[in-house]
Parts: sequence; structure tokens; C-alpha cells
Amino acid sequence: MRGIVFYVIESLRNKHISIFDTTLRDGEQTPGVSLTSDEKLLIAQQLDKLGVDIIEAGFPMSSDGEAASVKRIVDAGLGLQVCGLARVIKSDIDTCLGCGVDMVHTFVSTSDVQRISTIKKSRDEVYRMAIDAVEYIKDHGAKCMFSAMDATRTDVDYLINIYKGVEAAHCDIINVPDTVGVSVPSATYKLIREIAVNVNIPIDVHCHNDFGLAVANSLAAVEAGASQVQVTINGLGERAGNADLAETVMGLHSLYGAKTNIKSQYIVETSHLVERLTEVRMPPTMPIVGENAFAHESGIHTHGVLVRSDTFEPGVMTPEMVGHRRRIVLGKHAGKHAVKQSLECAGLHPTDEQLNDILKRVKDIGDKGKRVTDADLYAIAESIIGTASRGKQAIVLKEVSVMTGNIITPTATVKATVNGEERLGANVGVGPVDAALKTVAGILGDYKVKVRDFRIEAISGGSDALAEVIIGVEDDKGRAVSARATNEDIVMASVEALVAAINQLLSRGDKI
Repeated sequence: MRGIVFYVIESLRNKHISIFDTTLRDGEQTPGVSLTSDEKLLIAQQLDKLGVDIIEAGFPMSSDGEAASVKRIVDAGLGLQVCGLARVIKSDIDTCLGCGVDMVHTFVSTSDVQRISTIKKSRDEVYRMAIDAVEYIKDHGAKCMFSAMDATRTDVDYLINIYKGVEAAHCDIINVPDTVGVSVPSATYKLIREIAVNVNIPIDVHCHNDFGLAVANSLAAVEAGASQVQVTINGLGERAGNADLAETVMGLHSLYGAKTNIKSQYIVETSHLVERLTEVRMPPTMPIVGENAFAHESGIHTHGVLVRSDTFEPGVMTPEMVGHRRRIVLGKHAGKHAVKQSLECAGLHPTDEQLNDILKRVKDIGDKGKRVTDADLYAIAESIIGTASRGKQAIVLKEVSVMTGNIITPTATVKATVNGEERLGANVGVGPVDAALKTVAGILGDYKVKVRDFRIEAISGGSDALAEVIIGVEDDKGRAVSARATNEDIVMASVEALVAAINQLLSRGDKI
């Protein structure tokens, strides 16, 4: 029997939906986020690579620097369209036009609560302001998007009347914003449907996430007839943010069978770039892009995905589709199949009885609230199997020294034996730990690794507390391992953990 969701999918299959990204405008309005001109250009170039159709590069009238950044993006020769935001004020519009944008996005409050309390205009005045702004933009040869701000709290008859007015003024597309995130999917569907029946130009939606419904409302709008959605990378934006690009796009692709120009294999890469530049960290449980989005610990789940991935994953969306990777995590919920696979990848082949003992010890560590690293697992397995070291350590530390201070760039020097050859390296970093880890990675030559996870915990009190560092490392083949080290010196603990992790990777047969 076919579920009702399949009828929804069929109704939108192969329909093209345009993606309008406002990370550089609404996304930058995230409290605490401020991007430089260079960072904005870098994000714009990445969004172009991702396949976004239109970006809202900023609100040029807000500052001279903002206008300069928008113009710089316009002049970068990107393949996407560049939009600038403007109030229904000629000076705002002129500033956008002066930047050379492809589209001007003009807006005015239409709900009674905003119209009366903020701009103090009558309905007739707002209507006239909207028409005049659209006509002015079109007279100057630019594309125009009009937004009735706070549309979901606006009287529907008045809302439709103002949309019909801007349509008559030759507006190219209308935006329906859920400005304070109070709509629900059923109400969004009904509103967009009613607008679509009365207006004959494309409909765009801009949904806020105050109740966690921004993506659901965006998808409901598409079901009802919207042909464009506004999104941000990582759901950034005012208050609780906007509809997240990854969730919206993959929902459209995988659940509805709709089409976009997004090259989904770059989604995780784009998320990481924006996370780094904005310093807004994504929770590991973030859908699509989070570290745990395709991670499994439960024995039932890991057994299932090892046999067939769609047993405990959506199936219609794989980690590879978005540039992610599947991870099997060991802990107190771990199952025998996951432990066995991890050991076999490391060249360890326990008997069933030995495997049961290893599994019990892994669960014991997890029950104590500790994370089980690959190094922990291998140490447990080797002690139970009675195997000697699986081979000579590829990297043996000899000496680590760091210099840091108020006027000294943190610098690290590392001496180590790599496959029997003594090597010496030095590098700088934002701090002594960063410098030391970069130096270790540098002495590996062509063998490339990157740190994907790094945690420090004090496990004893006092200023001389022991520091436990847990580090996760991935090589250029996408294989990941984790290891831990404990030392009174945080730099040494970090370096020792990194070396242990690299040695675990190299034990699988690779050479430096």
C-alpha cells in the first residue's frame, strides 16, 4: 500500500525550485556574527560553486562598508544573480542600483501590528509606497522582488490586494515572509495557495524558525505553488534563524523528487566554511550536515546499516550525496557487528569468545560516561587476543618544544622518527596547540591528515591538573580514527593523541 507521502512526492516530481540564499544578509544578522568583506566574497564564491541561483549579498544602505562588499561581489563575475535589499525608499533603492545588483529586493511592513507601531502609515499609504518602489526599480532596468513584511500576520484580503498591485507594476517575483516564525505548515499551505490563485507572477517564501518550523513551512509553500525558497547556510539568521539550505534542498530532492540547481555534494563543505567564518558551531545532531547525521552507535542500528544502509538511514539520501560520511561509533550501545568490523579493518581477528569479552569492556567504558576511541578498542582487543603490537610504530616522538607570548607568534618545533628516519619540523599557529599539531602534520610529507574532532578535559584538580585530549583524525581517503592521551602538559597530550591516531591509520597498511 502506498503511503500518502508518495502522492505529495508525485505532485512535485521534477518541478524546478529556485534557491535564493540570504546567508550574507539575514544570516549575518545572527547575533554575534559580523563578516569582513573578504569573508563575504569567499562565501559568495562558495555559494556559486554550490549552485545557488540568487544570493542576497547585503543591505547596501546600512553602511558604506556593506555597500562596498555588495559591489565587490557584483564585480566578482559569479555565475549566480546578486540581489540587494532596500526599503521602499528611493535612497535605499539608488544605493542598491549603484552597486550594480541584478535584482533589488524591496520591502515594507503590511501587518497592522508593524504598520501602526513601526512605520505609522495607513494601508493606503503602504500600498502606494510599494507600487512606487516597484515602478522606480523597473524604470531603472533591474529585476524586482517585493516583500510584504510580516505577511503571515497581515489581513489576507489586503495582502492579496497589495501583491496584485505590484504585479500590475511589473514586479518580477513576490516574497511571502513569515517574519516572526508564527505560521504552521497547514496555514502556510492555505495562504500560498490563495495567493497563487489570485496572482500570476512567481511566489517566493522566507520562513523564520522561531518554532522550529521554517523548513516545514518552506516545503508546504512549495506544495502550494511557491517556485522559490529563501534559505541560509546552517539556518543562520535573526533570532532562531531561517530555513536551512541543506534541510530544505535535500527535502525537495529526496522526499519530493523536485529539482534545483544545487550541487548537493558540496553541501557539507559549504556548511563547514560558513561555520568556520561565522564561528557559530553546529550541534552534532544537526540534520544533513551535523557530525552525527550519519553516525550510528546502537547495536541494532549498526548491524542494520552494515548489512544494508537504508535499514536505519533514509535511503533516499546517502552521506555521499551531501559530501558527508557514515560513521560507526563505539560506546555502551555498541553491538558485536560494529566492534568486529572495526577490529577487522585494523587487522585484528578475534574469536567469538574473545569478541564477547572485548564488547563487554567497551560497554564498561561507555557505562562510565567515557568515549571509546579507536586506540582504546585496539588496546582492549590486543590485551584479550594476546597479540603483540601490530607492527612497529610509524611515528615515534623524540622532542616537542613551543614558544608563545604576548609579542611572539606561537611556534612549535617537533623532532620525530618517521619510518626510522629522523625528521625535524616547525610551524606557527593561533596558539601553541595549533602550532604543534600543524608541525606534526607537516613532517608527514605527502601523507595528508586533518583533525576532525578535538576535545580537552581536566581529569584532576589544581593548576597541575592532568589533561586528557581526545582527537579524531581523517586521512585523504576519508578513513577516520580517534585516540586519546593524558599529560600534565596540554600541548604534549595533544601531540601524543595526534601521533597515536596517525599511527592507527598507518597500521592499516599505508606508508608515509
